[in-house]
Amino acid sequence: MLEAGTMLLFCAVLFASVALGWSIIPALFVGVLLFMGYGLVRRCSLRAMASRAAGSVRSAGTVVVAFVLIGVLTSLWRASGTIAFIVAHSTAVIHAATVIPLSFLLCSAMSVLVGSSFASAATMGTICMSLGLSMQANPVMLGGAILAGVYVGDRCSPVSTSALLVKQLTHTNLFNTIARMLSTGAVPFVLSCVVYVAAAVVEWLCASGGSGFGAASAAATAGSAGSARAAVSTNASSITDIGGLFSSAFDLHWLTLVPALLVIVLALLRVDVRLLMLASIAASVAVCVGVQHMEWAELLRLLIFGYHAQNPQVAALLDGGGILSMLTVMATVCISSAYAGIFAETRMLARLQQVIEMLGHRIGACGATMITATCAAALACNQTLTIMLTHQLCGGLYGDDESERSAQAIDLEDSAVVIAPLIPWSIAGAVPLATINAPTLSLAAATFLYLLPLSRMLASAVRRRSGFRTRHRSQNQSPGLTIPHRPKPMLHMFAHGFHPKSGD
Repeated sequence: MLEAGTMLLFCAVLFASVALGWSIIPALFVGVLLFMGYGLVRRCSLRAMASRAAGSVRSAGTVVVAFVLIGVLTSLWRASGTIAFIVAHSTAVIHAATVIPLSFLLCSAMSVLVGSSFASAATMGTICMSLGLSMQANPVMLGGAILAGVYVGDRCSPVSTSALLVKQLTHTNLFNTIARMLSTGAVPFVLSCVVYVAAAVVEWLCASGGSGFGAASAAATAGSAGSARAAVSTNASSITDIGGLFSSAFDLHWLTLVPALLVIVLALLRVDVRLLMLASIAASVAVCVGVQHMEWAELLRLLIFGYHAQNPQVAALLDGGGILSMLTVMATVCISSAYAGIFAETRMLARLQQVIEMLGHRIGACGATMITATCAAALACNQTLTIMLTHQLCGGLYGDDESERSAQAIDLEDSAVVIAPLIPWSIAGAVPLATINAPTLSLAAATFLYLLPLSRMLASAVRRRSGFRTRHRSQNQSPGLTIPHRPKPMLHMFAHGFHPKSGD
């Protein structure tokens, strides 16, 4: 079948790019050519496909602007000392007996503030890993706790790129979706804390019993420093005084915390996320100039190129941010948005969408979305494309009203966002693990990332079973009555970008 062959060829190009360590942007451009070539074979107009693709890209303009603001914000938080202040004061509470659960909690808190799994792993995650290894913690459990933690905020932070992308795709209110995410994620989060506390207890008992399990496993992992970021972990491991290190590079005045506090307060007040980020950016600029005594020329430079510290140890922990750091994700969103228009014009995914809708009728929209997201994550090799493919393929499972769009938003957040890091060859999980120099086996210890989708599927199955029993009992009591069945809409194609149009 031509559709399957085209998609398999596209996946092969993506896999090759990831395997060779290349940027996926050229592979995505190859996808555009492949999908347009498919359309030409199906006698679709090149001009019509280009017009649909351009319309989809234009509809992604809002989220691209938000990504630019996030790049600026993360750079300024590094330069102003905001992240340094938070990390220096947070890591002071880490002790050998509690390093695993505290690493999960601290990385969760950091990711909620910065909204980025990669940035959280490079800062709080790197320090927690190095301190944990020096305390002879199990590197597998420690790496899993850090990976799970950095994706807690990547999923539900108001300045998260994935949350903003889901908002744009589903046309929902970001803060309403965050409230629902807190509800669906509460039980998996608590269970994860229980697992990590239990792991810490086992580590402590092994250490006190002289088994040396924690020490042996930590030494084995530390000795296999073959990743690209091994030097980072080595440098960080030699740091005994995080506060002293950051104090030498920044003035850790309490005012450096103001940009982060603004994000929390304005998010609670449900201020528009773009205004929220602009307010935090303005506060960060004031701190950079007034507290850190930064020159305006240097400030303008770091907005574009990101923050770069002069101290090598500080640079290993804090360098990054800036508009240029967001180019890859912005390009991924724009090119993937073009796919939506091409698919709408060529109806390339029509048969696959039918299969997914039939699956949804059998196991529910939530379960079908989880399965689709897992397959999409295995093929896409990154989180952004996984979210967009899952949204497009599962569009027919949901209606056009606000409640249905909200249901799809929370299903995407609880599936595509957290499943992508669990794929071993996906950069969503591979990059954070390489950053903290954790073993790949740590994926199995990232409990929050798989407890969340499993709990959602279980809850959905219970609700469907309960609903079936209720309907069956009602039919037995009133045999002369039949319950009308309203079929779900079929094949929501995308006529203009991300706007569903039932009659397409």
